[in-house]
Amino acid sequence: MSQALAAHSHFNIYPDSEQTELRELLQQYTGVGVEHIVAGGGSNQLIDLLLHLFVEPGDEVLNFVPTFDMFRFSTQINGGKVVEVVRDEKYAIDVKAAKSAISSRTKLIFLASPNSPTGNMTAEDDILEIADTGLPLVIDEAYYEFSGQTVTPLLKRYKNLMVLRTFSKWAGLAGLRVGYGIFPPRIAAYLHQIKVPYNVNAAAIVAVRESLRDIDYLRDKVKLIIAERERLFGELQKLKWLKPFPSRANFIFCSVLGKASELHRQLQARGILVRYFDRPLLRDAIRISVGKPEHTDALLKALREIEAAY
Repeated sequence: MSQALAAHSHFNIYPDSEQTELRELLQQYTGVGVEHIVAGGGSNQLIDLLLHLFVEPGDEVLNFVPTFDMFRFSTQINGGKVVEVVRDEKYAIDVKAAKSAISSRTKLIFLASPNSPTGNMTAEDDILEIADTGLPLVIDEAYYEFSGQTVTPLLKRYKNLMVLRTFSKWAGLAGLRVGYGIFPPRIAAYLHQIKVPYNVNAAAIVAVRESLRDIDYLRDKVKLIIAERERLFGELQKLKWLKPFPSRANFIFCSVLGKASELHRQLQARGILVRYFDRPLLRDAIRISVGKPEHTDALLKALREIEAAY
């Protein structure tokens, strides 16, 4: 990757505004035609474009919480009203509550699967029931490579269904900001018209090309992360004061029987960083990214030390 970036000799030239090479690469990877694909500077840019396309000030956007906070943030920045539908105790969506929350001002629905930060999938039947409302439905599959499940084949059946993905997680390109979406062709065409011309930079395009050229290596790394995720989950289950939730992403979400903020502080003091969300619905929980086996071992050692201190 670094060699390919160093060898690239055209950083003085703007990237292709039509994303021709990038979309062809993504077509080969996804099996979906280029007419369905739009790339962005991270999937968060595509979230913003979709809001520009569908939502006017005062319009409502349905959001299943807790979830990826960019859905709320971008909606509010664009003048939309966020309508929150709270997930159940296992963080599954409540389809009945969602349908009851729909009004004449509802213009867009966001749904992450696997969900962030909880890691759980949404059942396909639930997705279909939401899609059957006919409202534009965006499924954020940022962790698709770790879950192995996608709703992409349903796009042939539902003209209101859209899928977002990213190279930030599985390919390790978070700093280069490259995501993409799979859309009905008509929506993809509109998005191409309203996006800024050079929204994916030349370095990111090189990185995608090299990532897909070395796809077997990356897939092997994903398999290792999945295996380590399952080992970490099993070990966390042994701690009576933590409740880990099964995950299909590259992290594990845990309820903390006690103060999650204090656990976060104590782990940080030991040089271990986990995610703590100081927000309603998440204050009693942490999210642990899956790393190498030695990272898991260091975390478990620290957790046992903390446990012994009480």
